Amino acid sequence: MKIIYTVTFNPALDYVVSVDHFETGKVNRVKEEHIFIGGKGINVSVILKRLGYSTKALGFVGGFTGEKIVQGTEEDYGIETDFITVKEGMSRINVKLRSDQETEINGKGPVITEADLYQLFAKLDKMGKSDVLVLSGSIPACVPNDIYEIILKKVADKNVYAVVDATGYLLLNVLKYKPFLIKPNNHEIEDIFNVILENEEDIIYYAKKLQKMGALNVLVSLAGDGSLLVDQHGEIHRMGVCQGKVKNSVGAGDSMVAGFIGGYLRNGDYEEALKLATACGGATAFSDGLATKEFIYENLRNLERGENG
Repeated sequence: MKIIYTVTFNPALDYVVSVDHFETGKVNRVKEEHIFIGGKGINVSVILKRLGYSTKALGFVGGFTGEKIVQGTEEDYGIETDFITVKEGMSRINVKLRSDQETEINGKGPVITEADLYQLFAKLDKMGKSDVLVLSGSIPACVPNDIYEIILKKVADKNVYAVVDATGYLLLNVLKYKPFLIKPNNHEIEDIFNVILENEEDIIYYAKKLQKMGALNVLVSLAGDGSLLVDQHGEIHRMGVCQGKVKNSVGAGDSMVAGFIGGYLRNGDYEEALKLATACGGATAFSDGLATKEFIYENLRNLERGENG
């Protein structure tokens, strides 16, 4: 059975608060509050777990907040972890304020040394053929800015399914290692190629350009306009969005990644993978936190009945 590894370089405790009409310089009373374990790789692991897949969550943690992240990931979510505990600093606390607008204040995170990185490399050396490796999110300043490239180079001879959800050069530098899946959104594609995407033909053109640069499958998130997939066989798949009230943008993209992986591993069907990815992303967007299994499949049934935008 394939093992799915997720890597989160900078996990966090997300303190999510809702305030009616937030005002700076004044005392604001919290209407609602939640604490979630955050981190893009962890989010992917959580959704995959809820879809029935086992994962191994890797990454770096530090301090008492790091201990809570490990404990919560294992006990609350039932996910196997193999985090590296660093000596200096503590894992982040990110404040996410929901009011008339969404505002985020993200913590700094612990110091990851070269020795810490070698511990990660040793864990990845255990990967086998056809295992899945998910690299997602930004990286802390203390880590080399080509770390994703370094990792994919180290596992290049293992024939793993590499999934990279990143932006800018962090993404571009790994394309030569032919990742199985990348998931840029339309704005990130515009930034990469310094263009304006005016229509769907433009999106397809530049998605195919990313394929020519090495990516096997390119999943483009289009926010309220749904998503578009150019698969490794050159086929174009288009999907609208689920119908519902958006409550939460945190983790929706990670849920899409997890849904795509889970859908593909079932039967290798890209249309079904895109459909499950859409259901997972929509279900999280309509939830306070990451989507439940039941809500994911409710959205999937709606998509199959044609109830999408």
